[in-house]
Amino acid sequence: MRKALFYLQQVRAPRSAKWLALSLLVGSALGLLLVPRAASKEIGALESIQFLGQPLALDRGAIDVALDRARHASERDVTLVLPDARALLISLNRLGATIDGARLTQFIRDARDPHSRLSLTWRSRAEPGPLSMPLPFELDLDATLSALLSVKDGLDRSPENARISISDKRVLPDVPGRYLDVDRTLARLAEAVQKGELRVEVAFSEVPAKRRAADLAGISFDSVLGHFETRYNRAQAYEARTYNLRRASSKLDGTVLFPGETFDFNEAVGPRDEASGYKVATVIADGELADGIGGGTCQVSGTLHGAAFFAGLEIVERYPHTRPSSYIKMGLDATVVYPTINFRFKNPFEFPVVLHETVKDGVVRAEVLGPSLDQVVTLIRKIDEALPYEELERPVPSRPRGERRLAQRGVPGFRLHRYRIVRRGEHTLRDKWRDVYPPTSQIVEVGTGEQVLEKSKAKKSDGTPEYLADELLILTLKRPTQNDPSEFAENREPGPYGDAGWTARRGMSFWSNEPPKHAP
Repeated sequence: MRKALFYLQQVRAPRSAKWLALSLLVGSALGLLLVPRAASKEIGALESIQFLGQPLALDRGAIDVALDRARHASERDVTLVLPDARALLISLNRLGATIDGARLTQFIRDARDPHSRLSLTWRSRAEPGPLSMPLPFELDLDATLSALLSVKDGLDRSPENARISISDKRVLPDVPGRYLDVDRTLARLAEAVQKGELRVEVAFSEVPAKRRAADLAGISFDSVLGHFETRYNRAQAYEARTYNLRRASSKLDGTVLFPGETFDFNEAVGPRDEASGYKVATVIADGELADGIGGGTCQVSGTLHGAAFFAGLEIVERYPHTRPSSYIKMGLDATVVYPTINFRFKNPFEFPVVLHETVKDGVVRAEVLGPSLDQVVTLIRKIDEALPYEELERPVPSRPRGERRLAQRGVPGFRLHRYRIVRRGEHTLRDKWRDVYPPTSQIVEVGTGEQVLEKSKAKKSDGTPEYLADELLILTLKRPTQNDPSEFAENREPGPYGDAGWTARRGMSFWSNEPPKHAP
């Protein structure tokens, strides 16, 4: 354990030579003020001191009283001053400061003893006025370091690259980032408390943005190279999720990728936590729906993946969800979890492209913009195998005995392969991927309470429909013409997985509900 001894004072001694006080350190935070019985050359023993702003009689209980006041004083805050004039308060205790009781006790004993060096030095002066004595404490430097690291994430700020405002076609300036310099801040803190100061300027290291505003001059982005849309629920119950959609999409909107550059979703969007302004909404965790910070971010990444896919960008890193999503077709989703699971793609063209994503009127729309390009992109998705789900029963003592409630509908897993065919002039490029979606268990809550429920009311459902999927899906994004304005051409073959009731026919536990109008 690394420790350092410091002294803090409350009252600064007068600067006049006649009134110069004896002190180990001069400061303005905490301390002891010795008061003589008479201000004359005939000076006897001290009767009292002024300690932390209050009189303290030098009787037998002085040490206990002083220690008690000192402990309360150690709870005072140190002010960490930030560059934007904001301040962060952090207590001395949290910084690892502890009162050195032995030294404080010895100070008081010396003040009471007329023969001590302290008393003799004080009495030897021609006009011994107020004598300031520091309050000693130990600073555990390891604890101080730990405290600084605990606030580092909230103080750090990632650099923001210059971007393009699509609406008014202007360049948004870059913003440098900053990272807390823990070592320099620790040194400044130690130096400040040595001087008796409880106000410290935090040290930061500035990190310039990778993309400067000057780099974006003259970029052409008049054509949509690829786009994709998903829908979201606009009901008030999903307000937090909608907020997260807008926040995440705003982080990447207007991003420019130069030839050969790779877009990193986690780097661009940043952490999805409360400190970054995200709210609690539904997420997929281990195949189950649950509340989590930043719910909705995967819809932003999935929609962007669809746009990048049909723009012909190179998909560098992409992972499917642990269960099929209701808002996007299997094979086009892209799950992200900061900082472990990422989505990345690369610009393979000889010109820059601009990313554009909006959240408006129930639609998340992503676009990849650039100069006009003659290409046609096709997705072919084929389900190879369906993986059956299991049913789990969970007893619920708070519900009547005999009641069965579907808490989570089972979703089969799927093995599938995907092809992307890009026709660009006389050249054709083909990519192939294989995806696996694990099955999601069906969860049934079974009432085990004392009250017995009527048989007619014994079965209740959450209303979630059976999951349907086309065995074969072909989507083609082509350039619209005057005779055919639609951009996406779609061919589907339901096969064994696209008709209602298929899970029951496959031997899976089926909970009857109305089938969906369209297969996802």
